[in-house]
Amino acid sequence: MVQGRRILIGVGGGIAAYKVCEVVSTLAKAGAEVRVILTDRAQQFIPALTLATLSRHPAYTDADFWQPHARPLHIDLGEWAEVFLLAPLTANTLGKLVYGLADNLLTNTVLASTCPVLLAPAMNTDMWKQQSVQRNWQQLQTDPRYHAIDPSAGILACDRVGKGRMAEPSEILSHLESLLTTGGKRDLSSKQILISAGGTREYLDPVRFIGNPSTGKMGVALAQAALHRGASVTLVYAPIDSTLLAPLKTVRLVPIVSAAEMQQAMQQLMPEADWIVMSAAVADVRPAEYHAEKLPKRSLPNSLPLAAVPDIVAELSQQKQPHQKLIGFAAQTGDILPPALEKLQRKNLDVIAANPVDQPDSGFGSDRNQAVFLDRTGRKQVLEPCSKLQMAHALYDFVQD
Repeated sequence: MVQGRRILIGVGGGIAAYKVCEVVSTLAKAGAEVRVILTDRAQQFIPALTLATLSRHPAYTDADFWQPHARPLHIDLGEWAEVFLLAPLTANTLGKLVYGLADNLLTNTVLASTCPVLLAPAMNTDMWKQQSVQRNWQQLQTDPRYHAIDPSAGILACDRVGKGRMAEPSEILSHLESLLTTGGKRDLSSKQILISAGGTREYLDPVRFIGNPSTGKMGVALAQAALHRGASVTLVYAPIDSTLLAPLKTVRLVPIVSAAEMQQAMQQLMPEADWIVMSAAVADVRPAEYHAEKLPKRSLPNSLPLAAVPDIVAELSQQKQPHQKLIGFAAQTGDILPPALEKLQRKNLDVIAANPVDQPDSGFGSDRNQAVFLDRTGRKQVLEPCSKLQMAHALYDFVQD
């Protein structure tokens, strides 16, 4: 996704500047064209040589700003960039951006650019909580150019515990990928999107269950893509790795375990949603009997009686209102289209994403996916292998079209 794309990174004066090294290195290795601007204070934390080496291009400082150029440096950089990351964003630079001030290369380049700007602030928690800082933070986000990643809570460099940690590189990279995909549009800002994720578990006893290999990565990508496009998001998720949820700071999270719990949560939350995206891998059957204590191995049945679980998607389709859209997934092997089309029609879905789980680097557990999108009007779109975040954006584009 980032290969050949033009990404400008502005580094502010804070200890979190060290995290930017991973961002720059990852982008450059992936084939992006990366340019870096450091403020004078940023150079107290990380040398320009380090970022120049990682980006494979000279890093710019205020000393370069005042040297003669064929064209003004801030104009060239501002016009060149497709997306502009400010990380770490300091309280000082935040205040300048709010009032349109420009007294160094970084702030001049912001004003000379028109591309989306991604903000990743970092500071002491007491600084972050100041009314003036919060007022500036909220004010800046009213400008559609600016896209925000709230800081996280944790142990800060000053040994305080609280909010103020800059977002991790993986979260920043995902948001950059979204901005490059969408151009910074917030076309879902009026939508309430309800998403299910992960694989449900149907327990035989406290330690044994019927499950599936779903990791929830596709559902999390759907939540991230919706957030990045301005939607309000609720994620109902079966057990998944908690680190996947870290970027979803503003998502309403509803944990469940079994299909019955997911059914109850989705039915309760559906009335307030505009779009419902069922990406969870829900069990088809459960053990007919649950044992409250672990069964000894010798007591395990040779034949396990099974009972059907509710068909959540079919039930939601019966409750769907005219203004709502219901999007399903069909994880298939072999010829994926006939069963997906049958599911689309039988369950009264608006859109279905059929994805092969027997192909390499695709489906369960993978960071990548591929799919065929189908809708009730007969439209079809084939999506070649890509990141799950790209697939999420492609699906939302298909639904809107």
